[in-house]
Amino acid sequence: MVPVRRRITTGEPAVTERDNDVVDPLGRLRAPTDPACDVFLTGTVFLDIIFTGLDSAPVRGTESWARGMGSSPGGVANMATALARLGLRTSLAAAFGDDHYGEYCWDALEQGEGIDLSLSRTIAGWHSPVTVSMAYDDERTMISHGHAAPPADVDPGADGALGIAPPVGAPLACPPHSRAAIASLVPGQPEDWVARAARSGARVFADVGWDDTGRWDLAALPDLEHCEAFLPNAAEAMRYTRTDCPRAAARALADKVRYAVVTLGSEGAYAVDGATGETAEVPAIQVAALDPTGAGDVFVAGFVTGTLAGWPLADRLAFAGLTAALSVQEFGGSLSAPTWGEIAAWWQQAQRCDGQDPAALRARYAFLERLLPVPARPWALRRAVPTIGFRPARAS
Repeated sequence: MVPVRRRITTGEPAVTERDNDVVDPLGRLRAPTDPACDVFLTGTVFLDIIFTGLDSAPVRGTESWARGMGSSPGGVANMATALARLGLRTSLAAAFGDDHYGEYCWDALEQGEGIDLSLSRTIAGWHSPVTVSMAYDDERTMISHGHAAPPADVDPGADGALGIAPPVGAPLACPPHSRAAIASLVPGQPEDWVARAARSGARVFADVGWDDTGRWDLAALPDLEHCEAFLPNAAEAMRYTRTDCPRAAARALADKVRYAVVTLGSEGAYAVDGATGETAEVPAIQVAALDPTGAGDVFVAGFVTGTLAGWPLADRLAFAGLTAALSVQEFGGSLSAPTWGEIAAWWQQAQRCDGQDPAALRARYAFLERLLPVPARPWALRRAVPTIGFRPARAS
């Protein structure tokens, strides 16, 4: 039986302009027979507690005071939120604790972001994983704590459907029919649901983390054969391909997947279409970075959006880089994922800024013109930070 969930107030919504700036990047492609879900993903949701305004890194044996603090769903929620804010119908399968942290994260994702959690579940007596992040000097330090979600008894619903999702890490019996799925590959840990999703027609996009084994063996990533796109960073790509150049690494990875995309940090990103041989490279947008948490997730979400919308490869890279750049100007992971309203506000401001080349910008981002809403507010928006326990402010 799926437990009845108490509603926890999270304060002012993280994105107050969401309903006013609705953009469906796939609107012209949708048909009645399409799957209800655009993107499916699964993973662990953390409660992120972010301390900001620190003058320096914490010093052993001393107490540090932060000038700001925010709370938000983290972990896989960073990616899910970024996808939903870009207008993709997003389904997330995850485990949630039945503590206040779990209820807060569930409410923020389902009610605040419109993410489908029908394949997620609440686990009685299991506390939510937590990450405390401290941001200072364009860096971050994180401390995390959590336990693996315990197995759950499968409870068929009245219609015979699965009433609750399996625990994170357990086999997902049947991922939902979707246009795309996003997998986080772990060396030596294949996930059966990835192959099932690919067989059902989903386009699988994959990222990867640091290989703690030090082997950096592509054979340890068997799910890569089911993926359409692979998006490692430069260090990961070069280690996996035994190359000393990220562009050479991308070309080598294009033998494994249709799209090999390598992020180059401050240099931007480089991609290869393994089917056509097309390459694209887009420089990074220079911004004042506050917190890089979740920027990689936002980049993937931007690339997925452009791919599903059928944009040219260079436009996908440019859009992914833009969304990631906007995210690092805000604190937090899911808190920082940009909306179309923020993208529109950036576009208006960028064309007026001293030091920008309007002709170059227009040539690179002209594809945005047909998509962007009229921004509801001038740049720059300072995102409201949800905090556990506050009630919504009453209108005066």
